[in-house]
Amino acid sequence: MPKMKTHSGAAKRFKKSGSGKLRREKQGRNHMLEKKSTKHKARFHGSVDVAKGDQKLVEKMLGER
Repeated sequence: MPKMKTHSGAAKRFKKSGSGKLRREKQGRNHMLEKKSTKHKARFHGSVDVAKGDQKLVEKMLGER
């Protein structure tokens, strides 16, 4: 069997933390920022854990499984 290739789109969007959790950036911070308030944009800071239901799929795309 050939090796599984890493999904390049997923590799750009998800990272594995030091403790092994899958992390992602929050959405909505890329364009049309003029109309969003500073308070609204501040909510997009930081990263969050991938939802439990999506972890298996993301790990597969990253070649973890």
